[in-house]
Amino acid sequence: FQKQVCNDIGRRLTVLEDAWAQGKLSAPVRKRMSLLVQELQQQHWDAADEIHRSLMVDHVNEVSQWMVGVKRLIAETRDLPTGETDGSADAEPAPQQEEP
Repeated sequence: FQKQVCNDIGRRLTVLEDAWAQGKLSAPVRKRMSLLVQELQQQHWDAADEIHRSLMVDHVNEVSQWMVGVKRLIAETRDLPTGETDGSADAEPAPQQEEP
């Protein structure tokens, strides 16, 4: 089960990464995703979840394909023992940091 969850999260984050790289995401979505990544890196799960929810409400058409992966990433990393999160939040969302 866990491997399937990770694969699903990975697939959805790849969709996000491709949309980001191809310039398909609006500036407000890119800005909020950058903030969400920062919150994940600082292990501020509630703040990351709040940003996720605001994106779903305000930009549902733009984020619906991949936001479930972000939601699951937040939920899964929140549940990890503290020592295991020291690099996991950095590993997946790194491409989102490429803002001009």
